[in-house]
Amino acid sequence: MTTQPVTGTKTMVVSPHYLASAAGAEVLYKGGNAFDAAVAVSAALAVVYPHMTGLGGDAFWLTYSAGEGRVRAYNGSGRSGHGVRRDLYAGETEIPRRGVRSAITVPGMADSWAAVQGEYGRLPFAEVLEPAIGYASAGFPLSPDQHGGSVLAGAALSREAAAVYLPGGRPPAAGSGFVQPQLARTLRALASGGRDAFYKGGIAQDISDYMLAAGGYLTREDFAGHYGEWTEPVSTEYHGYSVYQAPPNSQGFAALMALNILERFDFSSIEHGSYEYYHLLAEALKLSFRDRDQVLTDPAFSPAPLDRLLDKGYAQQLASTISLHRAAAIGSEPVGRDTAYAAVIDGDGNAVSFIQSLYFEFGSGIVAGDTGILLQNRGSFFSLDPKHINTLEPHKRTFHTLMPAMACQGGKPAYLYGTQGGEGQPQTQTLLLTRMLHYGMNPQEAVAAPRFVWGRTWGEPTQELRVEQRAGRQVLDKLAGAGHLVREAAAYDGIMGHAHAIAVDSSGLRSGGTDPRCDGAAIGW
Repeated sequence: MTTQPVTGTKTMVVSPHYLASAAGAEVLYKGGNAFDAAVAVSAALAVVYPHMTGLGGDAFWLTYSAGEGRVRAYNGSGRSGHGVRRDLYAGETEIPRRGVRSAITVPGMADSWAAVQGEYGRLPFAEVLEPAIGYASAGFPLSPDQHGGSVLAGAALSREAAAVYLPGGRPPAAGSGFVQPQLARTLRALASGGRDAFYKGGIAQDISDYMLAAGGYLTREDFAGHYGEWTEPVSTEYHGYSVYQAPPNSQGFAALMALNILERFDFSSIEHGSYEYYHLLAEALKLSFRDRDQVLTDPAFSPAPLDRLLDKGYAQQLASTISLHRAAAIGSEPVGRDTAYAAVIDGDGNAVSFIQSLYFEFGSGIVAGDTGILLQNRGSFFSLDPKHINTLEPHKRTFHTLMPAMACQGGKPAYLYGTQGGEGQPQTQTLLLTRMLHYGMNPQEAVAAPRFVWGRTWGEPTQELRVEQRAGRQVLDKLAGAGHLVREAAAYDGIMGHAHAIAVDSSGLRSGGTDPRCDGAAIGW
């Protein structure tokens, strides 16, 4: 397993699928900038990684414009329909996780493409979507990860979805040609008609007609009323770096809280990969999750008290509660894990860190009519308890796991990083940044090194600390002895998610690392 990063002098693209990375590199070669390339990567992922992401899902973006010299966030997550209320689920304890009644939030992906590329891009929108359209219409070799996702979640697919993703009634083999003509038509309509083709035109009409006929709740008015938002990112200072995350409804602030706690400890005396390293990170993250779960939802309904949560004094209080010898008994909410993170930096220093998702593998399992669009089930994370902070209400954004990260030094991007993984996202991000910043690892080393993930994913209600076996028996045993519910994971276990990172050194070289646990590639020149 290589630990050498790909290094470019001008540009770098990282993503969980090599064809998506190639799409970004192609757009850069044609004269596009990082924003054009990022949207090209995002759109390509919607085609070649359809079990993880797509036009029926959401996206969050952190952008750095060299001309402006600032980091901005774009919230591309959708709200529940205006008519979606808790009483629609009367007698049920939770919103269904699959099916048309789980598809209750408007997809924000297409809006985010138009916003990011329209604000900063150089090329025509249609040209940026060309690689994705080509992959959908001419086909591509199906990835091992899509094959695995099809095996895992195939039974949850609707008849229309199964016709696309289980041709002949079975998961297609890895490496076989995979074509999506319906999705290609939809992408062409989006390329020619722009954002309005999706939210106010024929695409919205087709989706809403399907929802009405199938007993769903989203309407054409819900699509027409959708809007994403440019917002100020949340940030903290950590060892001379300004670390940025998307604000709520993203969980990104939890990673900033963990860094504020970890700032109180001396990493020069902590060996990387030791019991102390894994234990300390896990304990800091658990404390941030405890607060996150109490406050995170749509800030238009209930703003999170970020001034208090990101206060350095509060971090000191939390740090003082950590025992270096005993694991704390703290629970967290179960969250989904299937997501796609990518990042791009161009020769001018423009940078984009972004992440997108359908929530579960293949989202709701529903393909809307003849559009080829898999609808997300992100809204199934709403609570039906009226007293819960994240209770379901009309026209509301839910607690969102998506959280791209960017760390700047001297006002310029130094690290772009992120990962698939729901609950694992703040955890893996913290591993990546501490490895690169404190231990001098390059992005590929940081991504490939053994990882852990604590807590519950959507299918596994446990408080286990899953640690890859490469961490070593001595470390695993010592973690168990401290009270962690240790579960040994495979050497490069997919449960750890798919992480990617870009680092920019003092000379301007761009180094990229992609996860050996997925089908990704780093491409730079």
